Amino acid sequence: MMNMGKMMHQAKKMQEKMQQVQEEMAKAEVSAEAGNGMVRIVATGDRRIRRIDISPELWAEQDKALIEDMVAAAVNAAMQQIEDAMAARQKEMLGGLPLPPGFSL
Repeated sequence: MMNMGKMMHQAKKMQEKMQQVQEEMAKAEVSAEAGNGMVRIVATGDRRIRRIDISPELWAEQDKALIEDMVAAAVNAAMQQIEDAMAARQKEMLGGLPLPPGFSL
């Protein structure tokens, strides 16, 4: 049986590791696209959009709703990549130990 002091120390170390992972992720970039590359998004791991590229062909169609939908789809894809990367890092950090539903470090 583990004593409370040791558990608290391990929890603190895990929080420090998670902070380091979050800092690393904030510096990382992901890119996503929609419409076969007609819209491309570059986002950072801290969920900030760095760049949005929209192809001239899409502008030429002058379909505002289509452009908006493609931008939203590309942003959502980028955010999902960030979530997936963060979940993978957490799983790696915990050595496969599952967290209770709704719990995050």
